[in-house]
Amino acid sequence: MRQAQTTELPRPRRLAALREPANAVLYAALLLSMGLALFMAFVFAPAERVQAEIYRLLFVHVPSAWLAFAAFGVVAVGSVMFLVRGKSRWDRLAHASAEIGVLFTTLCLVTGSIWGRSVWGVWWQWDPRLTTTLIMWFIYVSYLALRSYIDDPNARQRMSSVVGIVGVVSVPIVWFSVEWWRSLHPTPSVTNPGGGMPPEMLTTLLVSVAAFTVFYVVLLRQRMQLELAVAELGSLRERLYERNEESA
Repeated sequence: MRQAQTTELPRPRRLAALREPANAVLYAALLLSMGLALFMAFVFAPAERVQAEIYRLLFVHVPSAWLAFAAFGVVAVGSVMFLVRGKSRWDRLAHASAEIGVLFTTLCLVTGSIWGRSVWGVWWQWDPRLTTTLIMWFIYVSYLALRSYIDDPNARQRMSSVVGIVGVVSVPIVWFSVEWWRSLHPTPSVTNPGGGMPPEMLTTLLVSVAAFTVFYVVLLRQRMQLELAVAELGSLRERLYERNEESA
């Protein structure tokens, strides 16, 4: 028999309760915030004096980086809570957030490469910020690969939790890389008092960060609901198998 932590499964009523009306509120918030962010990024914010229009990638690049950091922080929290509490829902949270974090890290790397091609003249530089971000991406891709490789649920949950906790160390390394090493990457304009970002650009950036944060919450919620549905299906199959064994 499997241990309790791998058979802890949601009830059907809980699945239904997660969907409405909270999803409707989140979807409305997502549409409004994303619509506002797009308007501000392309209409409200002025062109940058040196970089012209290409700088508008900032309104995707920075929120993607922020959500990558936040998502991997959630992975670490979920992993710690699973090891402490032994509840599978924490492992599902970590797994879902890791998938979304890889998505946002990929978007961050792609938009950064497009910006670098325009400003630096090359698609890629082995710059400390870019390199550490790529390493962080590989860590969490490895986390997902590990989960798909291990068949035993208990071992998969424990080992991936360890990787999720250790991997979060990459987040502060990426953040402080522009301060620890000589870097071509611009320093953060929001946290840098001398950044000199015009108010229109700063406001647009903050709205974009808020919109992407809502997007992350929506994705995480939907991914968790899918995980719960898969867990419920697995429970039904297990009960059916046990019933067939008893009647045989």
